[in-house]
Amino acid sequence: MTAQPRIREPAIAGQFYPAEPEELRATVTRLLDAVPLVADAAPPKALIAPHAGYPYSGPVAASVYAHIRPLAGKIRRVILLGPSHRVPFRGIATTTATAYRSPLGDIPVDHEALDAIEDLPGVQLLDIAHGPEHSLEAHLPFLQVALGEFELVPLVVGDASSEQVASVLERLWGGPETLIVVSSDLSHFHDYATACRLDTATTRAIEQLDEHALGPEQACGCRPLAGLLRLARQRGLTITTLDQRNSGDTAGPRDQVVGYGAWMLQ
Repeated sequence: MTAQPRIREPAIAGQFYPAEPEELRATVTRLLDAVPLVADAAPPKALIAPHAGYPYSGPVAASVYAHIRPLAGKIRRVILLGPSHRVPFRGIATTTATAYRSPLGDIPVDHEALDAIEDLPGVQLLDIAHGPEHSLEAHLPFLQVALGEFELVPLVVGDASSEQVASVLERLWGGPETLIVVSSDLSHFHDYATACRLDTATTRAIEQLDEHALGPEQACGCRPLAGLLRLARQRGLTITTLDQRNSGDTAGPRDQVVGYGAWMLQ
């Protein structure tokens, strides 16, 4: 008997983003359409984007996802890494799920890719880390609208070293068919002026590919981010800052804000 597919159901639909498919697609399309693009830009290999509710971080995320719209049909696999907010663990969590579901449809999980990294240090099968986690899910509608059909390699990152993350990315690097996305917000719950100062310093560190300058105070996704920056430096990638703002700039008050940034690596 063939095993039944196991679907990772949405955890934040109707909270972080609209649960109704037509409204969600229209929301994401509107955000993407608002981004001006540079003609003849080189295709990105990796993206860094935030994962908050769309009214807050959606315009920042769109600033980077708009750049992959011309690559629909060419990018066929997305390696998506985000921090674990709810389940503490060591290492990097894979999943038995056969698909990640969003209101826009199911995205198949590339289990050949997951099998290819199961022997690497820190990699473990841990479905419980995926179930409630929003850091991956928030990106799915953007990816679906921008790319259409693709396979997903979902990785929730716990207490993992930059070496462990970089080893996983190195093995899965692939060619132009593979895109890497790291999910991270920046500083959390400072006043507006403090957040601007902290996030500007974090942006400078990211632009310098300085993995050692990043901790949880700078970016909640500091661990997957550090691994990407480490490998980007080794591979000679260039990085471009596309946007850096906070919730006080988009849809929230300015007494306690969350910082967001968007970067493209080529």
